[in-house]
Amino acid sequence: MRKFLVVLDDSRECLNAMRFAAMRAAHTQAGVEILAVIPPEEFNHWIGVGDIMREEQRERIEAHFQVFAKWMRDKQGVDPELVIREGEPADEIIAQVQADPDVGVLVLGAATGKKGPGPLVTQLTKTAGSLPIPITIVPGDLSKERLEAIT
Repeated sequence: MRKFLVVLDDSRECLNAMRFAAMRAAHTQAGVEILAVIPPEEFNHWIGVGDIMREEQRERIEAHFQVFAKWMRDKQGVDPELVIREGEPADEIIAQVQADPDVGVLVLGAATGKKGPGPLVTQLTKTAGSLPIPITIVPGDLSKERLEAIT
């Protein structure tokens, strides 16, 4: 089964990327894989604290995932899977694409505003030519109605 890989983070544009991936998956009988990346700890010498922080991040990721997963199941009939990786976000996204041959499209949400589309979109579009799959970039300010019309 082909899957849409979408990144779960705290950005506002993540919501539109999730919606797009779920709607496209529903229309094409595909799956959705949600990837959350825990960045490396800055204070590795505080091992106990780092472990606690990492566990708290995993719990927060699981809670966010459950919200998106419920919406995807209830509204789109898609049952997503969650993958959590640790490392630099762009590197881990590329590693996940390479690790899962069922992933067919990477879906990213682009921020709006003067700062540009966001660091992930900027980094990954630079390497888009060497990725084995296409990247779909979803504008963060598209309305729900417009997303439905596009998908």
